[in-house]
Order: sequence, then C-alpha cells, then structure tokens
Amino acid sequence: MSQKCPYCGKEFKRLSAHKCPMAPSEDKKEKVQEEKIKEKTIAKSKPKEKISPKKPAKPKISQNLKDLLGNTQAETNIGLVGHVDHGKTTLVKAICGEWTDRFSDEQERGISIKLGYANSTILKCSACNKYMTYWMTEQARKKGEKRYKCIFCKGELEFVRKISFVDAPGHSVLMSTMLSGSSLMDGALLLIAADEVCPQPQTREHLAALEIANIKNIVIVQNKIDSVSEERAIENFNEIKSFIKGSIAENAPIIPVSAVFNANIELIIEYFEKNIPTPQLNKNDDFRFLIARSFDINKPGTDLDKLLGGVIGGSITQGIVKTDDDIEMRPGLRGKSGYEPIFAKAVSLSQGNIRLEEAKPGGLIGIGTELDPFLTKSDSLIGNLGGAPGTLPEILTEVKLDVHLLDQVIGAEEPIKVEKIKHNERLLLVCGTMRTAGVVSKITKDFILMKLSIPLCAEKDSLISISRVIKKRFRLIGYGYIK
Repeated sequence: MSQKCPYCGKEFKRLSAHKCPMAPSEDKKEKVQEEKIKEKTIAKSKPKEKISPKKPAKPKISQNLKDLLGNTQAETNIGLVGHVDHGKTTLVKAICGEWTDRFSDEQERGISIKLGYANSTILKCSACNKYMTYWMTEQARKKGEKRYKCIFCKGELEFVRKISFVDAPGHSVLMSTMLSGSSLMDGALLLIAADEVCPQPQTREHLAALEIANIKNIVIVQNKIDSVSEERAIENFNEIKSFIKGSIAENAPIIPVSAVFNANIELIIEYFEKNIPTPQLNKNDDFRFLIARSFDINKPGTDLDKLLGGVIGGSITQGIVKTDDDIEMRPGLRGKSGYEPIFAKAVSLSQGNIRLEEAKPGGLIGIGTELDPFLTKSDSLIGNLGGAPGTLPEILTEVKLDVHLLDQVIGAEEPIKVEKIKHNERLLLVCGTMRTAGVVSKITKDFILMKLSIPLCAEKDSLISISRVIKKRFRLIGYGYIK
C-alpha cells in the first residue's frame, strides 16, 4: 500500500525511505513547535473578557451620615411625661439605648427624681420609608454586616434630624421638677400604661401642665400592652379617648407599645416625626439659656494645675452662643447686699460627646466656664437665666401675677375644689427652671403681688405655674403671667 508525502505529494511504498527536498529541517520543526506551544500558553494565561452590564451608581445617601452622626446638634426637645412607673425611662432606653436614671438614689428607688436627658439620631429608609434611630440599627446589625442599613429591608438610610429627650419624673412629690422640665419641651410623649385604669392622678396633672405650657404637639403612648389581654387593651384605649376629649391632646395619635419588648417603637418615631416639628430659629434674638444643671467635672484628688472650671447645663430657648462668648447669669449668687449676677466666659460648648463651636436651641447643652467649680457643684445654679451681658431682665424679688386658677386640684386622687388664694399664703412657683416660694402680700381684682424667698429673672408675660400644699403635698392649682 502506497503512502503520500505531505510536502511534495509523491506516492511511495515506503515513506520513511523518501528524502523530500521540501521537508523542513529538524531545527525548524522544533522552532515551529515551540512557537505553537508559546502561543497556546499565552492564550491560556489571558483572562477572558466578560461583557457585564453597567452597574448603577451607588446612592450617595450614607456617605456623609457618619459625619452627621458625630457633628450635628440636637434641634428638638421631646418630653416624656405621665404617671409614675408607666415606662417613660424604659421607652427612652428602647429608642436610644440610654438609661436616664443615672443617679444612685434614682437607681435604688427605681424612679426618676431629676430631669433625665438623652440624645438620639432619627434615620429614614430611602426604600421602605420607615423611621428608626441609629441605636436601633446598631442593635439589629449582626457582626460583619455594614452599618447604616435599614433594619426592615436593608435599604440605604437618610439622616433626618437629631432630637433630645427630656424625661420628667412622674411621682407626685416631684411635680415641680416636671413643671420646670415642661419649659424646655417642644413637644411631648404622654405615656399611659394599659395595665392601670386611665387616668391616674399624675396623668391628669401632667396633661394639665402641658396644657398650661401650651405644648400642643403631643403623641400618646399606650404602653405595657404586653401585660394585658386584647380586650383590656381595647378597653384602655377607649378610656384614653374619653380622658383626652376636650383637652389639648384630643386629636393626638395613640400608639400601642411594649417598651420592654421593643414592639411598635418605630411607629412612635414616625408619629413624633410627623407631629413634633423642629422650632424655627431666629439667630437675631437675644441669647437665652435656661440652666437646668450645674456641676463640677473634676475627680476628687485632681491636681490644682489640672482643675477644670465649672460647667452649666441646660437648654437654649432663643438666639445662639459661640465659644469665647461672655455670659451673664441671673439672679446669680447671694451676697451680703442681696443676689448678684455671675459673669463667665464660654470656654467650651458640648452636647454629649459632641464638641460645638456654636450652639443653638435644641437638646441639653453643656457650657464649660472658668468659674470656680465650687460655685457650680451639686446643681447650685439651677434656675438661673443665662444670656449676653446687659441683655437680661431685672432680678425680681417680688412678682405681680395675672392669676388663673383651675376648677379642681388635678393631681389628687379624689376631686378637690381649688380654693381662692389668701393673704399671707405661701405658694410654690415655677418659672422656667427656677423653683421658688412666694408669699401673697397683696390681692386685687387684676393681679396678685407675691414676695419671693428666692428671686428670679424672667421676662414680662413669662408663664409661672402655681402649686399649694394639699394633704402634705404640693398640688398644681393654677398658673399666672408676670405683669
């Protein structure tokens, strides 16, 4: 059988004996073979080009969220009011992770005694439009997951605003503290427990205080629904509707909640976002600062050269303050010839862990000063009004009030008619954060004149709440305006 030469095409019986002149040399064969191997190797090493669709640009929603969380001041004060043990402090913990009962006597007794403060950042999901707080997202986030994601749909989150909670005591003997706290509130959450008959004594009293302070932006929280049956929850809801009928809170939304089990917390946030707007700021107004706290931040045993000045804390009601601004505080401290104003410089401004160069109304502001810490320790400056030097009203040792009495004593368990104010009667007055006693020295058809045990500094037409001792406790009986 003949074989055909692949180079010249001739046929031979034995192809191995044929020496074709057209056949390539061995060196050339090896070179060609090497080039083929090289080409195959290069082809294998090259990655295959994938044609992928263009990815949409990532939304820039959260790129500045970290900065906003760390540098933004709270702009709205939301009060928590209601009867003792109805869950105000627990609700704050569920919303922002802070337990506002920070003092040892509060923790031992299990009740709020002083005004509690906590800040929180409100976020909104751009996908499902639900509201939440930064604390809630961190609690729901698992290890390794990205931050700033919606707890419901993992969508991108938008910054809405920062708010500050003012947790007011609910016990009847601490009503004056609640009244002073109401002067700091832009809106309120009124807590009513589902496992008790509504209204309880301080539920009535706190709602009356909100009405006197003209706080119209209210959300009612029906708490502790986890501890009652469905039938009782509905019955309690109807009790609440009957209680608020005809009051300033008549049209307020009622949200059923379990603060212990974090049920419906996002609904509370949604409703106070819709019902409690941020107050408008006029930077041209004179700076006013209600002092609700004052303290010494130095630890015992601190060296003299390392001591820091005293700190005052409270809320700005109008205007702005900047670092290095001078501040006057009235009525100040008692001296030999009466009360004298205190002057200080704002060496630092802060809100929680956030340092500020400029502070405006909203939240609790801490102002560091160069004052001797002895002057500010143990809340000794509570009730003072701060402002730019020379702009504050005069110190009042007596006040002329246009008085409005309530029909009944609101906080008592049984109905008690409010009697008329008498000559030489001693009453408790609360104006802003100042609490003082007043003795009635004159009564006319148009006003009542009262001499004050501790003077106050307040503008004309400022609101003053009036309480008297009834059955060994101060009870709210009315209010008045400075004439």
